[in-house]
Formats: sequence, C-alpha cells, structure tokens
Amino acid sequence: MRNPLDPAELNTAMENVHRAGMPGLFAEVRDGDQVWRGAAGVADVATGRPVTADMRHRVGSITKTFTAAAVLQQVESGEIGLDTPIGRYLPRLVPKERGDAITVRMLINHTSGLAEYLPYAYPSLKALPVLADTGPQSMDDNRFTRFHRTELIEMGVTAPAVGAPGGPLGVYSNTNYLLLGELLEQVTGTTAEQYITRNVIERAGLRHTELPTEPHISGPHSQLYEAWFGMIDPPRDYSVFDMSWTGLAGSLISTVTDLNRFFGMLLAGEIVSPSSLAQMQRTVPVVSQEGKTIEYGLGLLPMEAPGQGTFWGNGGTVWGGGALAMTRADGRRQMSIAVNLQRWNRLDSSGKPQPHPIDDALAALYRVAMYG
Repeated sequence: MRNPLDPAELNTAMENVHRAGMPGLFAEVRDGDQVWRGAAGVADVATGRPVTADMRHRVGSITKTFTAAAVLQQVESGEIGLDTPIGRYLPRLVPKERGDAITVRMLINHTSGLAEYLPYAYPSLKALPVLADTGPQSMDDNRFTRFHRTELIEMGVTAPAVGAPGGPLGVYSNTNYLLLGELLEQVTGTTAEQYITRNVIERAGLRHTELPTEPHISGPHSQLYEAWFGMIDPPRDYSVFDMSWTGLAGSLISTVTDLNRFFGMLLAGEIVSPSSLAQMQRTVPVVSQEGKTIEYGLGLLPMEAPGQGTFWGNGGTVWGGGALAMTRADGRRQMSIAVNLQRWNRLDSSGKPQPHPIDDALAALYRVAMYG
C-alpha cells in the first residue's frame, strides 16, 4: 500500500531534527505527481537567516553516482571495458601487477583494495579510522589548498593496500573515484568535469547542479557547520572551501529538487541504458569510512523500506554538509534531504561515536519521507 504525502507529518519530522540539535535542514519528497518541499531551522546561526528548500548545497559522495554514470556511458559506447584492468588505460598511475589486477568495475564498487588518500593529504586525520586520535587542524590548513587529482591518487596508490583486488569485502576509498576521473579524461579527450557536466548534469536537465571550480557556493545556500565529534565547539563554518581535495568523489553542488530529478531519470534508464543500470544495482559488501559494512553497487546504494521494496540512491558528507537522496525502484516515491551540520556525535572513552538525539530524529524523518 503506497502512502500519500502527509505534509503535517513531514513538517513535524523535520522540526524534530532541528529541535534535536541540527541547525538547519531542507528536503523534497515526491510521490507520483505529488510534491512536498520543506525546511526547518537556520542557514546561519549568527544571523538567524532561515534555510529554504531551494538552497544549493554541497552533497558529498552523491557525486560518485554522477561519475559512475559517466563511466557507464563510455562502457556503452565501447570506449571503456567494465572488467578491463585499469593498467591498460592508466599504466603510469596504477603500475605493474596492481594495474593488471584492478579492473574498472573494482574502482566503481570499491573492491580495488586501494587505500584512502585523505589521511595523507590531511595529516591531522592520519589516525583514521581511529577517530579519537584525529583532529580538525588540517581542515583549516587546507581551506584554500588546490590539490591536483594525480597528486592525491599517488598518495592512495602508494599507501599500504587495504585489501586484495576483487576481494570478498571491499573498503570504501575516494582514491577509486579520482582514478575514474583520470580514466574519463583519457578516453573522452576532454576534462572529466566537462564530460560529466555535458553528458550527465545537462542531459538530466539539472539547472542548479555543478562541479565547482572555486571555493564559494554560488546562489542561495546555507553555511556548513563542522563539529568533528565535538572537537570543534562551537561548530565552525566550512561553506567556503576549495573542493579539489575530493573532486569527482565528492565536490558536487546541487539542490534537493535536482537530486530527485537525477535519480528519477537514472532509475528510469534515461541517463544510462537499462542494462547499465542493472550493473549499477549489482551490490557487494563494502566497509564504509565509518567502519560499517554496507551494500554498494556501481555508485548506487540500496535502502530497504518495509512493505515498500527497495530504494536506490546515495548519501554524502563534506566538511559541515550532508545529503541523502533515495528513489524507490519503480521511481514513484523519492526523497532528498540536506543538512548543515556534520559529525555531531561526541566520542566515548574508546573513541566510538556516542548516540545523539539527531540520529533518531533523522531516522524517523527518513521513514516518514520514504513510506509515511
């Protein structure tokens, strides 16, 4: 039984997240022809400026779905082989045995065994994933640092491997998606950013979505508050930030409306072919950066909703900002939710994030948004 949208229920669920400690959040939920947009809280804690549902936002790893779709388009045109070793395309970046063992598919679904570059680019995060021994200093140090993609790739490729290529349990690593950017560049003869803009963002008719080239977010947007597990108190605004540190793995700016449009078209077979979409929905177990085992496809994550079937989409976080976008397999029910505070959980004595009221309030909002 499909649930119609209940605006009062959705508004209450959003207000509850704000009351639990989230400065501001905004969302769009769709059910067939019905559309609900809502917002709660503030975009700027200093001025009290409210958030609005049309704001542009940094959406983090949702970028990966756009990058994966672009690669799948090139697979369809015969320029890239999904199970071809990456060393055939990028022998200098992934040399010798590893280049022969790691396929394009393993990069997209995080089973390459390549390490995460971030603790090497951001030295205060060196202890990741041991959160208690990390610190936020590198975020301030690198606010305006312009990284080159190949320099970050080299950090990840030369770091100790986190698994064998194609092993039974993948490990989430942004290094994989920066390599996919280099691969797109190699086969298309244009920059990966230009290719994705033309063939994914513009093809989907997304008018407020872009891969940024400078540190500011253009257009109406919220400030983005990072708490780094209580080590930044009060949370600091990182909305102005050079996003070259994450590039095609996490730099996208979008709106909740554009995200729903994109995932709706993707699941309808309008961005990649139905056979490519089926490949994207083949999942493997992957250890996330939070240390949880998740199911991950080719840039897509599944979420089960009781009695409603499977939703597909992605979520992401950057410094201070986060988003989750999920669309039911039949395309009828959709939700996109954006928040302007990250890593609100404080750590216990063993370094594990402690439960926070925001966690339960957000989970309740997701439930209402997905199935009422």
